[in-house]
Amino acid sequence: MKPATAPASPGAAATPAPTAEGRVRAYHQRTKHHLQRYAAGPETLDWDAQPDPFRRWAGAVVTMLPLPAATLAQGESPAWEALFREGAVPPRPADRNAIGLLFELSFALAAWKQHGPDRWAVRVNPSSGNLHPTEAYLLAQGVRGLDDGLYHYAPREHALERRAQARAAAGEGTRLWIGLASIHWREAWKYGERAFRYCQLDAGHALGALRYAAAVLGWRARVVEGLGDAELAALLGLDRDGDFQDAEREAPDCLVELLPAPAAPAGAAPDPAQWLMAGTWLGKANRLDKHPMYRWPVIADASAASSRPQLESACAGVPDARPPDIPDAPAAAEPAVEIIRTRRSAQRFDRRAVMPLSALARLVRALVTAALPWDLLPGPARIHPVLFAHRVEGLAPGAYVLPRSAAGEALLRSALGAGMEWLPVDGLPLWRLAENPALAGTLRTINCHQALGSDATLAVAMLAEYDGALAGAPWSYRDLLAEAGLLGQVLYLEAQACGFNGTGIGCYFDDALHELLGMEGTRLQSVYHFTIGAGQHDPRIQSTPPYAGREEYAWTPEPSNA
Repeated sequence: MKPATAPASPGAAATPAPTAEGRVRAYHQRTKHHLQRYAAGPETLDWDAQPDPFRRWAGAVVTMLPLPAATLAQGESPAWEALFREGAVPPRPADRNAIGLLFELSFALAAWKQHGPDRWAVRVNPSSGNLHPTEAYLLAQGVRGLDDGLYHYAPREHALERRAQARAAAGEGTRLWIGLASIHWREAWKYGERAFRYCQLDAGHALGALRYAAAVLGWRARVVEGLGDAELAALLGLDRDGDFQDAEREAPDCLVELLPAPAAPAGAAPDPAQWLMAGTWLGKANRLDKHPMYRWPVIADASAASSRPQLESACAGVPDARPPDIPDAPAAAEPAVEIIRTRRSAQRFDRRAVMPLSALARLVRALVTAALPWDLLPGPARIHPVLFAHRVEGLAPGAYVLPRSAAGEALLRSALGAGMEWLPVDGLPLWRLAENPALAGTLRTINCHQALGSDATLAVAMLAEYDGALAGAPWSYRDLLAEAGLLGQVLYLEAQACGFNGTGIGCYFDDALHELLGMEGTRLQSVYHFTIGAGQHDPRIQSTPPYAGREEYAWTPEPSNA
C-alpha cells in the first residue's frame, strides 16, 4: 500500500515515479552498513522459532538418490588439479548414479553438527548464516533410471521430488538443466533488509558448487542466456499459486544447462507449455515459518525492480584469459571429492598463521583464469578483488588490487584514490595500492568489528563495476552479486586445496571501505567480503555423518538397455 501524499498545487510538476534502476540503486544505498548504524534488521531473534531449513513438496513422488562420493574418494575420484585440464576427466554417463553424485557434491548435507542440545546440518554449498535460501530443481530428459520431468532436490533426504512429468514427445537423447530459486524469507528472518543481497551471493556460491560438481563428472555447464524470470518461474512451477498457498514463495534465479557429452552443443531452455504435461503437477510447498515477527517490503520491491526480462540476444564478451606471467600453482593431488565435501566456513582463525606466497599465487591464478568455473558465466568479468595481505609471506601488509579484465583495470585506475601507489608485484598480476602496518585493526573495523577480519592471513573486498552494469539493465545487480558469490566459492575451495579455510563476510561497512580506497561516486561498489586463514576447530562441537544408515544407496551400476 502506497503512503498517502498531499495533492499537488496547481501547475506543479508531478514527481516522476522511480524507475526500476532507481529502485535497485535505492535498495543498495538503503541497505549499506555504516559505522554509526547498521542496515535495518530484526531487533531480536527467537532461535527456537527459526524457519524450517528444508523445503518439501507434500504429495510429490520421491526418488531416493545414490551416495557415490564416499566410494569415489577411496580411489576413483579425479584429483583436484585434473578438473582444470581439458579432457583429463572422462565424462560419466548421465544416469541416476551421476545425478546422485552431482547433487551430493553441490547441494547435499555435508555433516550434522551438535553442541549440547542444539543440532544442525551443514551443507556442501556455503550460505550466509547457514540459512540456505537457494532451492535446486532438476529438469531431466533421457536419464537412465529416472523418469523425464521436473524434480525438486530435497537435501535432508538426498532425494528428488517429482513435481511434473515431461511429455513423451519431449525429444530423444539426454538433456539436463538445473534451476535455482531463492526463498528470501530464509535470509530476511535473520538479516532483515540486507537479506536480498545475501540471497544473490548464495546463488553465486550455488552456481560454483554446481560447476565443480559437474567437472568431477567430466561434464560442462553453462548459464542459459536470455531467459526471463517469468519464463523460468513457469518452467520450475514457481508461478503456481495453488501449490504454495500460505507457504513462502520462491523467486527464480537462473537456469544452468548441463552438458554430459564432450561435444554436446548448448541449446535453448525448454518451453514449459510444450515440455511439461498439463495437469500432471504434484506437491504442495511446506510453510517454513509459522509465525513471522517482521515484514521487509523493500526486499519484494528490490526483487521486482531487478526482475529479469526475456532478452532477444545473448550477452557479448567472454572473461579475459589468464595472463601468461602467472606462475603455475603447485598441483593439488588430493581427491576433488574430498576437497569439495570437507569445505567448511571458518568460525575463527589462528592469528599467528602465515600464508605462503605460493598459496597466494594459487588463489590469484584461480580468480583470473578463463577456465573452470568461469566458463559457466556469459559476459566479461565485472568483479575485481582488493586483497588485504595481512600475513602473507614476502608481501608487506597492505592493500593490493587484482584487475580481472583490461577494462576493469582502466576503471579501477580512474576510480580509486589518486594517492594509491599502483606498484607492480613481481610474478603476479597484482598492484600494491598502499602499505598498512596497522592492517589488523583496519580489517577488524571494516568487517563489522569481527575477529574474522583481524585474525585472517588474507582478506578480500570485491568491487563491482556498478554504474556501468546497472545502466539500463537493473537485473544486472543480481548478476554482480552472483558473480561475487561465485568468486567466493573459488576462494573457499582453492583455500581448502592450499590447507587453509575461508569464510564469507556479508557484514562490512560499505562506504567506510570506499573511503579507505579513496573512492567517490558509484562507479565501483563493494558487494562482498571474504577472509582466509588457518581455521581453528571448536572441540565442543560434535560432527556426525550426513546420511548415516544410507549405505544401501552407495554407487551401484545401472542396468543396460539390453
